[in-house]
Amino acid sequence: MTTIIEARNVTKLFGNGRLRSGGGTVGVADVSFTVDDEKPTITAVVGESGSGKTTLARLLLGLAAPTTGEVLYRGKDMRRLTRSERRRFLGDVQVVFQDPYDTYNPFYPVEHALQLTVRKFGLASSAAAARSLIDEAMSAVGLRPEATLGKRPHQLSGGQRQRLMVARALLLRPKLIVADEPVSMVDASMRASILTTIRGLHERYGISVVYITHDLTTAYQVSHQMMVLYKGDVVEAGDVESVIRDPQHPYTRLLIDSVPKPDPDEPWALERPSEKAARVTPTTCPFVDRCSRAMDACSQAKPPLFRTSSTRAVACFLYEDAHRLDRSELNTVLTGAR
Repeated sequence: MTTIIEARNVTKLFGNGRLRSGGGTVGVADVSFTVDDEKPTITAVVGESGSGKTTLARLLLGLAAPTTGEVLYRGKDMRRLTRSERRRFLGDVQVVFQDPYDTYNPFYPVEHALQLTVRKFGLASSAAAARSLIDEAMSAVGLRPEATLGKRPHQLSGGQRQRLMVARALLLRPKLIVADEPVSMVDASMRASILTTIRGLHERYGISVVYITHDLTTAYQVSHQMMVLYKGDVVEAGDVESVIRDPQHPYTRLLIDSVPKPDPDEPWALERPSEKAARVTPTTCPFVDRCSRAMDACSQAKPPLFRTSSTRAVACFLYEDAHRLDRSELNTVLTGAR
């Protein structure tokens, strides 16, 4: 199997101190994840604010270095890439950020970002060829070049600006797009359109996508597989259909129950910790203080991953009779979910 990006037992701590002594803030805890070059897929990384989603994205993009573990690009540690390997990485792995407006320089027309990409990577030998590439990329994401080019960023809607960022990434024909909350700042009418565009690029060009989101609804619509993060830990993972329709971890159930129902008389789910809920420490379950099904074991040890089916894994002692899975083996579950 040829891998584009591989995270091996990656942990990221912020602040001073060590994880076991409780001196550092955990961004990501012992996460392993692989993006396969030969079998492109769309993986959703979901969780509430502060769960570690963006930290994981920054690690995969090489924008942050892990405290322990390593992130590999085509088998080589990201921290040891040569200049030419770094350039290849930037062509293979592209990012779409949350805020489409901050990506643009307001002093330039919107095509400046696309022209700069073409020029920096030598994608065209003439101005006419560059324009042809830009027109093709814009058309692929549902934008009309003649109605868009020449405008300033403030003259476009948030959805149009976000589509342009997807077009800029597409110019390089990347192997992977990391999309960090790409629709959180556009209105509901544009979300489905942008997500359909991303799904279409995956199907048409074989581009893998890591879709970072707090929105389980859009994750279900666009993804094949899902990882649920809580305080930096992967608490559940598997094929998106199973995770959404039959959540096994209490935190995943809470996320799904928190989605508003289309009935104003339907109450939202409330957190009701069990009587055995305890204070969270580095050696307890990270969800023990909020869990309605907490047991004595949850306050005594951090649960490992248990493989509940060929395409499911959950870090919860409710499933301790299932096969125990080393966290470095998580990708075997996600591979089965593709």
